Amino acid sequence: MSEHHEPDVSATVAAVDAFNEVFNRHDVDAVMAAMTDDCVFESTTPPEGERHVGQAAVRAAWKAFFESAPTARFDAEDVIATGDRCVVQWRFTWKNDDGTEGSVRGVDVIRVRDGKVAEKFAYVKG
Repeated sequence: MSEHHEPDVSATVAAVDAFNEVFNRHDVDAVMAAMTDDCVFESTTPPEGERHVGQAAVRAAWKAFFESAPTARFDAEDVIATGDRCVVQWRFTWKNDDGTEGSVRGVDVIRVRDGKVAEKFAYVKG
């Protein structure tokens, strides 16, 4: 009978924190280095989200996002982790063309593997 070892929650949170830090710098190379080769990202695009699979597809999604929202920032409001899974409640803020600030709140459901983000499924209020 093999023992089941629960992934280290602190390592899960550290991987998510590292990902979020480079994400807020809009550093596509660092974001992709923080994700697994077979990573999956599901965006908040209604109604089902857009699914991007693998480094090339996810990189293209992040590149387009950063170009479309150069002032965008995600701030974690709460982080709930267990094993290799993490839920991040966040506030997304940006500057409108007239200089005012816009924001929306949402949640990411993240799975970490080998110290990197393997899955990032995003959900948004609104």
